[in-house]
Amino acid sequence: MLLDTDFLIWCIRGNPNALVWLDGFEDISLSAITYIELIQGTRNKKELVILNETLTAWNAQILQVNEIISTQATQLVEHYYHSHSLTLADALIGSTALWHGLPLVTANVKHFQVIDGLKIISFVPS
Repeated sequence: MLLDTDFLIWCIRGNPNALVWLDGFEDISLSAITYIELIQGTRNKKELVILNETLTAWNAQILQVNEIISTQATQLVEHYYHSHSLTLADALIGSTALWHGLPLVTANVKHFQVIDGLKIISFVPS
């Protein structure tokens, strides 16, 4: 499973539904873009250390962006930014999931539904 930023934020904040889902995943992966977004959500170095300790405890694998992922994300933004407001970050995360053949777990289905071939697993936090 590739976990989207919003899902991981729910987990980090201790949302019971998110934590139950997380316990059900054998392999946890996230895009390097998601990791960067999580870093940007930390308020200080202490929180960054806690974030990294948490990801290590979950055995989370951070998947880097390669040239193919970058190229595909560029094409997606060209096609869908104006019609569906597809952002760079979401295009890169979606392209990472496609490249690695992983379903994407997200509460923001609307952000990704335009990406053909992407398997989306919808998470509802409440």
